Order: sequence, then C-alpha cells, then structure tokens
Amino acid sequence: MRTNSTKAKLKNGEVVYGAIISRDSPDLVELFGAIGFDFVMIDCEHGPMNLDQVEHMVRAAEVFGITPITRIPDHADSTILRFLDRGVQGIIVPHVNTREQADAIARAARYHPEGHRGVAGGRPHDYGVGISREESMRWINAEILVIPMVEETEAVENLDAILSVPGVDVLHVASGDLGQSMGNPGPAAVRQLMREVVPKIRAGGKNVGVGGNNPADAAGIAEFIKLGANFVTVSSHGLLQLGALDFKRRVQAEL
Repeated sequence: MRTNSTKAKLKNGEVVYGAIISRDSPDLVELFGAIGFDFVMIDCEHGPMNLDQVEHMVRAAEVFGITPITRIPDHADSTILRFLDRGVQGIIVPHVNTREQADAIARAARYHPEGHRGVAGGRPHDYGVGISREESMRWINAEILVIPMVEETEAVENLDAILSVPGVDVLHVASGDLGQSMGNPGPAAVRQLMREVVPKIRAGGKNVGVGGNNPADAAGIAEFIKLGANFVTVSSHGLLQLGALDFKRRVQAEL
C-alpha cells in the first residue's frame, strides 16, 4: 500500500506544489515527478480524459513518486467511486457550497466507519495481495485527500459550516470562478476576498489551497502562502508558456 506523500507533508507543516494537467499526458506526470513537484492535479472537470487514461496517468505518478490527485467533474457518489477505484490518492471537487455537500463528498470518498464508499478490490487495494480487505480499507481511509473547492460566494458565506466537516483535508480556493460568482469585479477585489478567506480556513483547522495561479506571479503566490496557503496548484500549460517566452527573450538578448 502506498503512502500519500503529499498528505504526509501537509501534516508535517510543509507547503506542497502541484501541476494542473488537462490532457492525457503520462509523460508530463513523470516529468513533474522527476522535477520534484509534490502532486499532479489530473483535471477531469475541464479536461477530456477518460477513466482508462486517468489510470495510466496514476501509474506514471506512482513510478515517479508524485501524488496523483484528480479534479472530478461533479459531486455524485458514483463519480467519486469510479475515480478513486482507479487509484488516485485524492479528489478535488468543484463548486462545494454547503456543509451538506462537503459532508456527502467526504463520506462518499471513505469506507465504513467514516463513510459509505462502495467496496471493491483492484489496484487501490494492491489487488488483495499481502493485505486483508479490512486493512486496506483502513489504510485508504487514512491516506486519501478530500479537497472541496471554495469558488463561489455561497461557499464563502457558508465557510464556518464547511470548516466543521470531518474528513475534509483541504479547502481549495479558486480565483477564476470565485471572481465570476462575485460578478467579475476585477482581480483586485477577488484577491482581497481571498486575503480574508485563506487565513480564515487555516484558523479553522484545515489546510488551504490556492488555485488558478499565474506562474509568472510568484509574488502573489508567495503572499497567499504567507497568509496560510499550503497547497498550491499551477497550470502546466502556464509553466510551458512562461518557460518558452523566457527562452525566446534570453536568446534574443544574446543577438
């Protein structure tokens, strides 16, 4: 059975970094593992990957020692089950606005007694080799990361109630949809609300993520880390664009 290294680092007080991958790219998963990122977010909310492709990306993560986490498309128990049975070690769930939604997600992701996840064998349980079903279920319950997204003003209004849900490991604050739910008032207003939300989540005893980050905005990301954010996601496409532009500028400066 595999230890969730990202969850272990969070428990140890470390800041963890993950790349958002929105296409079927096991090689990109391997690359970010080799670089030393902590996790990948396999984006199946916006990305087109099917379950077979997700499983291959999970295998790539396991080989290169990086935690595979999937952003799933909806809250349904059946969706949560099918992604977790591929072997992902965490789920990021969009548009979680109430305590009831957060509690249902946390329970759907874990086996009895913490939840009601459907029982099956397969790769999350090492196919039952060398471990009993009861032991593997306890292990998975302890190692899984359940990460609801705070990306609407309704979630901000219900934040105290959401923070009280056991089994929620990280609350992930996403600026893009949060800004949209605010009526698109501009980046400054969204950032100000996030300055209030991020420390409130940490003070409530939960880890806190910031997502949708511009990789060129190192100062902005660092500001949120100083406010308490410890789970940072960044677009792999954004990193590619940043590196490509930097390469072109440096070459042209030598001409």
